[in-house]
Amino acid sequence: MELPELAARWMHALTSTAYIPLSHAEIQQALLDSLRELPESPESVANRLVSLHATGPDSLRATIEVLSPTFELPVLARLSSAYAQAMRLDAFDQQEQIKVAIVRAKQRVERTLQISQARFQEVFDSAAQGIAITDLTGRCVEANDTLAEIVGLDSGADFIDRELRDFYHPDDLAVLGASYRKVSEGHADRVRDQRKLIRADGEPVWVHLVVSVLRDADGRPTHHVTMVEDISELHLLQRSLDHQLLHDSLTGLSNRQHFISRVERQLDGEPITLYHLGLDAFSVVNNGLGHETGDKLLKIVAHRLGELAAEKKAVLARIGGDEFALLTVSDNVTSTIEEIQAALGEPTFVDDHGIALSVSIGVVDRPPAFATAGELMRCANAALRQAKARGKRQWALHDPHDDARRRGRYALAASMPGAWEHGEIEIVYAPVHDLETQEVLGAVARLHWDDLSHNDTMALADSTGLSLPIGRWLLREACAQATRWVEEFGDGAPTLHIALGALQSRDEDLVADVKRALDETGLPPERLRIALDISSVLAGDDNALVLHDSGIVTSLDGFHGGHDELAVLTEVPIRSVITRAPAPRPDSPLYQAMRALIRTVHDFGVRFGVDEVHTLDDAEHWRQAGADGVIGLLPAQSADEVTELLRAASRPPEAS
Repeated sequence: MELPELAARWMHALTSTAYIPLSHAEIQQALLDSLRELPESPESVANRLVSLHATGPDSLRATIEVLSPTFELPVLARLSSAYAQAMRLDAFDQQEQIKVAIVRAKQRVERTLQISQARFQEVFDSAAQGIAITDLTGRCVEANDTLAEIVGLDSGADFIDRELRDFYHPDDLAVLGASYRKVSEGHADRVRDQRKLIRADGEPVWVHLVVSVLRDADGRPTHHVTMVEDISELHLLQRSLDHQLLHDSLTGLSNRQHFISRVERQLDGEPITLYHLGLDAFSVVNNGLGHETGDKLLKIVAHRLGELAAEKKAVLARIGGDEFALLTVSDNVTSTIEEIQAALGEPTFVDDHGIALSVSIGVVDRPPAFATAGELMRCANAALRQAKARGKRQWALHDPHDDARRRGRYALAASMPGAWEHGEIEIVYAPVHDLETQEVLGAVARLHWDDLSHNDTMALADSTGLSLPIGRWLLREACAQATRWVEEFGDGAPTLHIALGALQSRDEDLVADVKRALDETGLPPERLRIALDISSVLAGDDNALVLHDSGIVTSLDGFHGGHDELAVLTEVPIRSVITRAPAPRPDSPLYQAMRALIRTVHDFGVRFGVDEVHTLDDAEHWRQAGADGVIGLLPAQSADEVTELLRAASRPPEAS
């Protein structure tokens, strides 16, 4: 997101939580400047927020919600801490006026003793912060009731002649003693610090201290003034906020951001093994028994994995809905996986349902030293996806070479929408040959992109959800071109064949898309052949029936000859089937089986076609086996090239 847009969102979020006495333009400019400073100096941004009076109860929460998608967790954590610090400093700066009034009142005692003493005492007694005046040895001379309330005494009088250090936490005595000496010796006007006091009942209380010195007329230090603010609730709130930012709210485990930071620290130490766990069929629990049961099961899974992690001194996190990550010092991968499966495989009763789970696991073992935490997480996720592709309760070790190949494919898929937008994806036409007559029966419209085939291009489109819009575009453009051929060449124009991908074949709008393409282009229905992916028909989709009822000739693409596929031929009115297989050599044991399959298909009154046949020898083998037609003997050509060939074929031969 651009910084000006982010600044505008931040401004709207802040102005809904606090009154800021500036115009929206001024606020937005200040926040834009802050966004530019934030990565380098979160503390200055926090101070600016407080100076703008963005100090409402929900201002910090709104800020974190707006900035968290853009900035990393460490930056936001520093911003939160500095914001809390700035809030405290702002409060104490306001109290400085009270302290100045105290000092001035003490200095005016000799002139207006009664009035000054009354004013001083009122401010001293009614101050919201605890105040103690001690001599240079630390003995308390005077303290207000607010301080007594903070440490659990009845009144400020209980402090008289007591050592203030008696209420300091033992671990802080040395540091605070140095702070008092620094102020007394003039090395600092005042010292601010956040420390723990010990209450009279022994309970600790977090406070913010400001220590300064009182001097006599000659400038010599005579007393220390210690101002105390109880920040226990703020401290707990900050710890709670830090915990929420770093932990999963359901299981209490580290979240993804916290886990990545732990991985980063571990990369500098011993060799590690990273396990990415994905629960198998967890959606079955959610959909079958309800999300509440699913949440309970996730807590049980987290507990069991936590016990295993504790035994191995490993780091465990929940990094997704049903995904966990385990980081160990390099160990025996096989043994650890068995322990994980054993820990989760034991049935447990949740809401009277006995449930046992397994996990698929992606493993990155002993990654190279130069790998980053983010790259390791990506590699582990890729290995998990590979494991899930093999089935349930599987695991896969990250393979750098296979990963590089897959990443290249993913990169192509990600760039496909842009390539289509810029016209890099073209439509070409491959001839369909009749094996007996050698005639061209029609032209198959196909996609061509770079060096990718039509099937590879459609597979990439399926992986990104682009196959439906690009399939509609192919249908519409090919029908428009076929109409131009019909108008120019009449009966000599090739019949248009279009093979649909799996997603488009089962699309509920397919029939409407085909009719719309025919209506808009004027192509006669008998000039169009639609090949549906056979998996959609096997799944029970009725597009083939509806297309047939609409007068569109249909065929099945991807035919393999299985029992279910042969059964479809008795139920769905189709004209032909198309397969992709190596040509059956006459001396091959499969030759007779293929001949028998083709005869069976013919017995159903269905023609048998073969795609991706590129040599005359292969075409002859298919003809001998009984196939009717092939695609691929001639290279696919653009629409203009096909048009020139049709024109050349329609010209009368020149006289000799």
